[in-house]
Amino acid sequence: MVCPANAISLELLPREDGSTHGKAACGKFQGGVITERCYGCGRCIPVCPYDKIRAATYVRDAAETAQLLKRSDVDAVEIHTSGRQTDCFEELWNRLGDSIWHVKLVAVSLPYIGDSTAATMSRVFSIMGPRLSCYNLWQLDGRPMSGDIGKGATREAIAFAVHLAALSDRPHGFLQLAGGTNLQTVDSLKKAGLFKKTENGSQYALIGGVAYGGYARKIVGRVLSQIQSHYGLMHIEDHPDYFLDALKEALTLVGTVKCYHFPSDIF
Repeated sequence: MVCPANAISLELLPREDGSTHGKAACGKFQGGVITERCYGCGRCIPVCPYDKIRAATYVRDAAETAQLLKRSDVDAVEIHTSGRQTDCFEELWNRLGDSIWHVKLVAVSLPYIGDSTAATMSRVFSIMGPRLSCYNLWQLDGRPMSGDIGKGATREAIAFAVHLAALSDRPHGFLQLAGGTNLQTVDSLKKAGLFKKTENGSQYALIGGVAYGGYARKIVGRVLSQIQSHYGLMHIEDHPDYFLDALKEALTLVGTVKCYHFPSDIF
């Protein structure tokens, strides 16, 4: 299946005699993108044989976002950038104004753009600096929304991390891997010597975290698909057995980062 979120619906309409059986050519199809499931990976656009899928841009006004942050019930804000132009980032940051003081973490997502990456990060940090009173995190977007494709997808994220970790003048802030992260990521970090280091008797992490997006949706999505096939659209909390299966999958994934050790009889 092309769509990792199973967000494309396609069903066969009844024929004139009311039947939905028989060859597809005997009836007509209708369907479309289920916006509640779509997270914008864009894989469907180039492969659609009829060129019927279009990308839609949803824009939230910065003033509305600022009011939301001022409610003090949002702990973190994530800002995605192209990594090349900082003017738009500066405009957004200025429009958010003092609302940034109400969050505990600001994450800036950016792709690797070669040798100019660190300079761009430094420029972004200088823009944030005067109003940055919380933690900041750099989300290193190796290959955006590709973690569910296969183990090869994590290589670009690892290469990004290796590049930044080698810089002595890298910008202040935690580093988090994203884009291409999957079950292979932690092992790849260990092989690159980036997962954890011991210095003067204490441990510290060169990489502050791993964001599992597409891959997490894939593994939990398997459980959700099972529920839907048996019961239709339901809340997973209403089915404890399925909820436990999803929890196992999630803990197996994040346990490699958090170093969880669960007794075998917990599940």
